[in-house]
Amino acid sequence: MTAVAETEAEASADTDALGAIESFEVTLRVERYNPDVEDPTATYEDFTLTMHGTDRVLDALHKIKWEQDGSLTFRRSCAHGICGSDAMRINGRNRLACKTLLKDLDISKPITVEPIKGLPVKKDLIVDMEPFFASYREVMPFLITTGNQPSAERLQSAEQRARFDDTTKCILCAACTTSCPVFWTDGQYFGPAAIVNAHRFIFDSRDEGGTQRLEILNDKEGVWRCRTTFNCSEACPRGIEVTKAIAEVKRAIVTRTF
Repeated sequence: MTAVAETEAEASADTDALGAIESFEVTLRVERYNPDVEDPTATYEDFTLTMHGTDRVLDALHKIKWEQDGSLTFRRSCAHGICGSDAMRINGRNRLACKTLLKDLDISKPITVEPIKGLPVKKDLIVDMEPFFASYREVMPFLITTGNQPSAERLQSAEQRARFDDTTKCILCAACTTSCPVFWTDGQYFGPAAIVNAHRFIFDSRDEGGTQRLEILNDKEGVWRCRTTFNCSEACPRGIEVTKAIAEVKRAIVTRTF
């Protein structure tokens, strides 16, 4: 081999080494539930996988489904933290599987993956989201106006927009609501996500339905059921200050200023 060829080979080897992605073995302990079997009691099943440093929990679930057990059932869509469909409990905390890197967890132990709490489990990691969306619909999460349709867009200042900017980030993943101990024990509580989406319109200067929403939330199962444990703020994958939004809605109910 010539000196030039040797140099090129060494350079190629160095490039390969720099571009190599670390691999490791990890075990996922997944809660399994199948309502169609004779004994549908939930159980846990371990899956050992070879994964890489760039892989997320969602990648591991895909690998299980595609290579080991095609019956594993879970929701996912965009895989980029926008659709919110793959919210689940990972090592006891509500997270989006598509945003949780395996290497950021303790891979020396099995990673426990379970469905989010407080909603009926339909199969494996899929829960029935209808109670969650029923509360969402009840707070009227849409712009309410009176009079004739405008002939131009409804203008709003930057300051007016900033007033409710934080709560526009909600992706309806239910991570906040299903992290709430009150929601776990009280199936009638609206839950943090519904209140966040009410907040988004209550404080919108273009909206005229704030009083109606405050009446809906001024209920024994509304904002007053919140115990301010901050679980919801911690669980939100979008970083919304959920507890703060709930406090602002409480204040608006008392003062009727919004």
